[in-house]
Amino acid sequence: MIQLRNVTLRRGAKVLLDGVSVTINPGEKVGLVGRNGAGKSTLFALLNGSLHEDAGDFSVPAQWRLAQVAQDMPETDEPATAFVLDGDTRLVTLREELAGAEASGDGIAIAHAHSDLADAGAHDAAPRAQALILGLGFRPDELDKPVSSFSGGWRMRLQLARALMCPSELLLLDEPTNHLDLDALVWLEGWLQRYAGTLVVISHDREFLDAVTDVTLHIDHQQLARYGGNYSSFELLRAQQLEQQQAAFSRQQDKIAHLQKFIDRFKAKATKAKQAQSRVKALERMEKIAPVLAAAEFTFEFKEPQNLPNPMLAIQDGAFGYAPPPQPSPGGAGSPTQILGNVNRSVLAGQRIGILGANGQGKSTLVKTIARTMPPLAGRVTEGKGLAIGYFAQQELDVLRPQDTPLEHMVRLARELAAATGQSDREQDLRNYLGQFLFSGDMVQQAVGSMSGGEKARLVLAMIVWQRPNLLLLDEPTNHLDLATREALSMALNEFEGTVMLVSHDRALLRAVCDEFWLVGRGGVGPFDGDLDDYQRYLLEESRRIREQVATANAVAAAPQGAEPRLNPQEQRKLQAQQRQLLSTRLKPLKKELEQAERRIAALETEKAQLEGRLATVLTPAEIADAGRRLKAAAEELGTLEERWLELSGEIEAAEAGAIAPG
Repeated sequence: MIQLRNVTLRRGAKVLLDGVSVTINPGEKVGLVGRNGAGKSTLFALLNGSLHEDAGDFSVPAQWRLAQVAQDMPETDEPATAFVLDGDTRLVTLREELAGAEASGDGIAIAHAHSDLADAGAHDAAPRAQALILGLGFRPDELDKPVSSFSGGWRMRLQLARALMCPSELLLLDEPTNHLDLDALVWLEGWLQRYAGTLVVISHDREFLDAVTDVTLHIDHQQLARYGGNYSSFELLRAQQLEQQQAAFSRQQDKIAHLQKFIDRFKAKATKAKQAQSRVKALERMEKIAPVLAAAEFTFEFKEPQNLPNPMLAIQDGAFGYAPPPQPSPGGAGSPTQILGNVNRSVLAGQRIGILGANGQGKSTLVKTIARTMPPLAGRVTEGKGLAIGYFAQQELDVLRPQDTPLEHMVRLARELAAATGQSDREQDLRNYLGQFLFSGDMVQQAVGSMSGGEKARLVLAMIVWQRPNLLLLDEPTNHLDLATREALSMALNEFEGTVMLVSHDRALLRAVCDEFWLVGRGGVGPFDGDLDDYQRYLLEESRRIREQVATANAVAAAPQGAEPRLNPQEQRKLQAQQRQLLSTRLKPLKKELEQAERRIAALETEKAQLEGRLATVLTPAEIADAGRRLKAAAEELGTLEERWLELSGEIEAAEAGAIAPG
C-alpha cells in the first residue's frame, strides 16, 4: 500500500501539503481533486519519485512498477506500433538480453531469454499495442505511420497508449482525457475499469471520474482528505461536511459570545472574579472551529443577442472537406478531399445541438465550415439575416496570437466591433472586463503564448462573450478547464438565449446543455435518435466493426493464394448439412450466454435506476457511501456485460453470415 504519514510538501517557499496522512490500498482507483494550484501535480511528483517529502514519511512498495504518461512531445520517425510497444519496459529489457546472448553465442542464456520473453507476453505484444492504438481513436491504416507525422494531440494519445502498454502496479494519469474524443474516452474508461493495479488520476471530467474511481482524495487548504466513493459521492459527502461544520461553527460562536458576555460583566466584581477567570480559561482551551469560507467562484454570462434570425442557417446538398492546395503541383492541380457529403440540415433559433461522431468522422470539419473558416466544397450554406457566430476552436491558438497580450486581443476586437456592438473600446473598460475572466494586474500584459491552456480558454470565452453572438459554435471548449470553470460554462450556456452547437467529450456538459443530437459518421450528418447512453453503445458497435475489418484484412493477407477445388452438388449439400449442424452446436452456448447477459443487463439497469433515485434522496453518510459503492459495482458490471453482449452478438452474426455466404 501507499502511505503518507504527517507529510509536508513545498514548492519553493510555498507549503502545499502540511502534515497530511493518508493510505491508498492495492487495487484502489483514486481520483485526486482540488482547485488549480492546490498541489495535485506536486503530490503526483511525490508519487513518481521526482520530488521528496519535506517532512514526515512516505512509502510505496519497493516491488511496485510505475507507469505514467510522459509529458514531452515525442519527436521520432519510429512507427506508431513500435513506439507504443517500447512502453513495455520488461519486453525491451528482455529483448536486449536476448540480443546480448545471441551476440555472445551463449545457448543457455538464449534459451532463458526466449522463455522469459514468452512469460512476458512477447507472442501477442504487437496485437496488444495495436489494440491500445485503435482504442484511442487511430485508424487501422495509421498503425505503422511515423510518430512525427501526427499532430501534437495525436502524439500525446500515443504517449498515453505507451503508458498503458507498460506493465505496472501503480498507474498515474494527469488529465488523460484532454486530447481525447468521446469515443476514445469511452474506450479508456473500459480499459481502466479492467486495470488490476492501483490507479491515481487527476481529471476535471466528473463523469470520467465517476466511471473509473472508487476513492476520492481532496486537497484543500494544505490538507488531504480521503472519501470513499467516486466524485459524485464525494460531492455529496463534502457538502454534508461543510454544512455540519458551519452549524458547529455557529453553535460555538454562540457559546463564545455567552462566555465573553459573562466575563465582560463580572470580571470587575470580586465575588464573581473566580468564575469569570474560569470562563477565560475555558475560552483559551476551546479548540476553535473554522468557519466555512466560500471560495470566490468564477462565473460569467453571455450577453443578450441583438437579434435572433430564424432559421439561423440552412445547409442544402452540402459537401464539406479540404480544398486542394492553392499552388498546383507540377503535375496539375490537386483534387479536394471530401469528408462529408449530401448534408441537408437547418439550424433554428434557440436550438441546443450536441454534435456526436467517432473520431475522424468530420465533426470539426462541419463546425469549421459553419464558422466560415473552411469554404464548402459544394452545395449552399444560407445564413439568416444578422447571424453573429461565436466560435471556440478546438485549438485555441487558431483564434489567438501567441505574441500578443490579452489586452491587445481585446483592444483589437473592441475596435473592430465598436460600430456593431456599441461597446466601449477604452483601455480601462477593457481591463475591467478582462478582470471578470480572472485576468487582473500584470496578466493583461502577459504574452498569450506563455499562458496555460485554461487561461487561453478563458480568454477565448471573453472574446466570444464580447461579440454578442446569437450562434455559439463550441469545439471541445472544456479542454484545460477545471471543474469550477466547466460549471460556470454550463450555467452560462443554459442561460444563453441564442443557439448552441457543441462538440465535446465532456458528457456532463452535453447532458446539461443539449436537448438534441446530430450524428456525424460514414460521410454524412443526420439526427441521432437517442441519448448519450445509446451513443456509447453505438461507439462500442463501431469499435467492434473496425476490429473486425482489421481482423478480416489480416486474414486475407495471410490466406494462401489460389482457389480451392469445387465439390459436386451432392457432396456440396452433404457438406452444407454438416456445417449447419456444426454451426448449431457451436452457437448454442453462445446464444445461451447472450440470453443470460440480456437478462442480467435488464436487472442491472433496473438496480442502477433505483440506486440513482435513492442517492437523490436525503441519506446518512454511511447510506450514501453504501449506495455509491453499489452503484459503482452495478455500473462496472453493466459496462463489462454490454461489451460481452456486443462480442457475443458479433461472433454469432459473423458465424451465421459465414454459413450463408455463397461458396
